[in-house]
Amino acid sequence: MGNVSFTRELRLLTPAHFSYVFADAVPAPSKHITILARKNSNYTHPRLGITIAKNRVRKAHDRNRLKRVIRESFRHHQHFLPNVDIIVIGKSNLDTLSNQEFNALLNTLWKKLKKRCEK
Repeated sequence: MGNVSFTRELRLLTPAHFSYVFADAVPAPSKHITILARKNSNYTHPRLGITIAKNRVRKAHDRNRLKRVIRESFRHHQHFLPNVDIIVIGKSNLDTLSNQEFNALLNTLWKKLKKRCEK
């Protein structure tokens, strides 16, 4: 399976990185989150950015929990994803999901995203 760490090089760090994805993204939406991706030929691995707005998930500890689950899920699926920049956008009522439900949702969306990006 290889290395499953989440190092700095696997992250979208600057506003320019996020703008690049937003400009021409391939979506994988659901009721609770939307995953956007855009092919990036400059890297040999996928990169991840997360946005969960305070007005969508009010409590900081819930936002942090959700981000941890997203990062953990990405770590385990990064070797199966194509070379894309990914942004995960949280929607309202995301904090009502348990970790298990949220993980199952992410697993489904990673598969959907992979299929859409390979087209």
